[in-house]
Amino acid sequence: MSAEAHTSTEYIKHHLQNLTFGQLPDGSWGVAHSPEQAKAMGFWAINLDTMGFSILLGALFLFLFYRAAKSATSSAPSGFMNFVEVMVEFVDNSVKGSFTARNPMVAPLALTIFIWIFLMNLMDLVPIDWLPGIASWLGVPYLKVVPTTDPNATFGMSIAVFLLVLYYSFKMKGVGGFVGELTLQPFGKWGLPANLFLEGVNLIAKPVSLALRLFGNMYAGEMIFILIALLFAQGAVLALTGGVLQWVWAVFHILVITLQAFIFMTLTIVYLDMAHQEHH
Repeated sequence: MSAEAHTSTEYIKHHLQNLTFGQLPDGSWGVAHSPEQAKAMGFWAINLDTMGFSILLGALFLFLFYRAAKSATSSAPSGFMNFVEVMVEFVDNSVKGSFTARNPMVAPLALTIFIWIFLMNLMDLVPIDWLPGIASWLGVPYLKVVPTTDPNATFGMSIAVFLLVLYYSFKMKGVGGFVGELTLQPFGKWGLPANLFLEGVNLIAKPVSLALRLFGNMYAGEMIFILIALLFAQGAVLALTGGVLQWVWAVFHILVITLQAFIFMTLTIVYLDMAHQEHH
């Protein structure tokens, strides 16, 4: 039993470990071959699998939508072109419903966020051992295929949105207007310390909540897939049970991965709308 528990623990740790590149304890640069090595690499380490799959899926999105735009005609759309038009119309309606100012950048940004995050989340439906198994066969020690289960990816996207919020806050309101919102709302000039604290916390909470919401939901979903996969090594009955559970969870998870992409997109639109308003 202890050997089985140890094996299960190792299996879980292996699937939750990124392929990390950084400075090894001996001073050389290379790939970490244990979680301890990855942790010791510090801030400047880079998760190669997160970066690789993020860039690959982003390039796939750009390529497919570029091809769809090039092949667009005045006739009724069909096939993938019809899907693209539905997505564009859906995002456009979301922007019109939540964004009251005028900014031609917001709709393309919202479309990019929604499709890109959806594609990254969709990798969670790839059977848990397929790609890591191939990577292990090729000599790659670790491989996480869902970029949004890495907080570095989710915080990277949320910080980019946060910088846009700050940029448009300064651009639309000026330095005085933006500082005034932080220091004079909601209690007026006599409540300046409390105003600054409350508005500062509210401002910082935006990127933190964006990142942690997406990461937490996708990490939990990935963990459930890993736990279900452990059943396949516990005999025929539990393997059959695992197969059923895996199918049920995958069907339900389609809703989760879509909803998380939609929430991230919608909150981005709302935050940018608040940045364009004089007061919030």
